[in-house]
Amino acid sequence: MNANAKSDIYALLALLLLLICFTVPSIAFYKIPEKIAKGDTEHIPGYVYSMWDIYQIGRYISPHVPEGAERNLKKMIERKGEVGAMSAPVWFVALEAPNYPVEAFPNGIPVYFHLDGYSGDVHEMNTINHFIGMYPMEAGAKLEKALSPFLLLFVSLMIIIFMMYHGKWSQLLLVPSLLIPFIFFAFYAGWLYWYGHNLQDWGMFKVKPFMPTALGDGKVAQFTTHSYPAIGFYILLIISILSLLGIFARGKGLKQNA
Repeated sequence: MNANAKSDIYALLALLLLLICFTVPSIAFYKIPEKIAKGDTEHIPGYVYSMWDIYQIGRYISPHVPEGAERNLKKMIERKGEVGAMSAPVWFVALEAPNYPVEAFPNGIPVYFHLDGYSGDVHEMNTINHFIGMYPMEAGAKLEKALSPFLLLFVSLMIIIFMMYHGKWSQLLLVPSLLIPFIFFAFYAGWLYWYGHNLQDWGMFKVKPFMPTALGDGKVAQFTTHSYPAIGFYILLIISILSLLGIFARGKGLKQNA
């Protein structure tokens, strides 16, 4: 197998992971949370319900999810459950608080950051953050969340073009997919800084501006925090590695054809 063929295989694998885990679900679920919030469920395409149910397999189920509505979007909407993003969760954050029993929340109050939104106990996390005057999670990264489905589509198209075009500088087409996990973490850490340095006076507990823990365990007032990669981040790393292998293989192929 020549180097160009290898580069196409690496790119194809990266493309499939990106499409299945991020691009397709983020596009299919685009603006759906807003429609649910407005009660405009009549305009939700039928396929979204079955897709959301499938993508919830193996994911965290909150104690607050209405009984019988687990992994069922139609029932979640009917019973006013908290509906999270469909795409793969990229980062996991949990917060332990004295008023939340370990029996119900053994790992604290968990929320998951996606490229296009959130999932988990977002309402509970916002309630806790309110005690220290922190903005709700929905206040940050609005532009990034709105643009992410289109950016993911753009990156997917770049990979497809890479597989079709074997000419000079074609390796550059895989640079976006190579950088996704690192760009995500940079924005994630940046927004954490913004949240921690824009505390408001409504907080019950007064704390000084701080940098929330981006990776690892931390402590804020009487709360303990945990912040670690979720499965989606590891998938993004695999996509990044496959992109890097594709770049190297394509470079070798270009030299052979020179």
